[in-house]
Amino acid sequence: MDPGDDLKLGPLQTMLLEILLLLLLASVTGIGLNWKLLANAWSGKAVTSLPATAPQTAIPLPLGLMQVKELFDKNEAVIIDSRDRNAFAAGHIKGAISVPLMDAGSLVTEFSGRVPKSALLVIYCNGYACEDSVELGKQFISAGYSTVYYFDGGFPAWRDANYPTAGGER
Repeated sequence: MDPGDDLKLGPLQTMLLEILLLLLLASVTGIGLNWKLLANAWSGKAVTSLPATAPQTAIPLPLGLMQVKELFDKNEAVIIDSRDRNAFAAGHIKGAISVPLMDAGSLVTEFSGRVPKSALLVIYCNGYACEDSVELGKQFISAGYSTVYYFDGGFPAWRDANYPTAGGER
């Protein structure tokens, strides 16, 4: 009997040995690259939060037509039109306040003096492709308002549903 016969491995054993070696190599590499982090974690000095790389801006959440209509009917929200003054004059959601995005800097400050920060705000513009309501919503959030939504369908969806409007000819 040849002494080398005992060391011959079949294909399955060879594959398992290779997998074991790869796992061992990956573990050693991972520990080697993260030794300081692991040492801090084991000693109880683990980092609890990472430094922010860039400031995160909160964005308003979307609402659909039925949700906005329910808030409108119950008078539970301040509805804000972010379109320009001409579009507002041509037609808007009944009772909406005009705060055009292009004039938002001064108007948000003025608005903050009249409407409490706890108010629920729903901002709309010209429909699904319009981002003005989202941008204006960010400014209201930055001004301290915490419950800010944008109406995804905007004025076109409201008007097309024959819900109450003001201004313009209808």
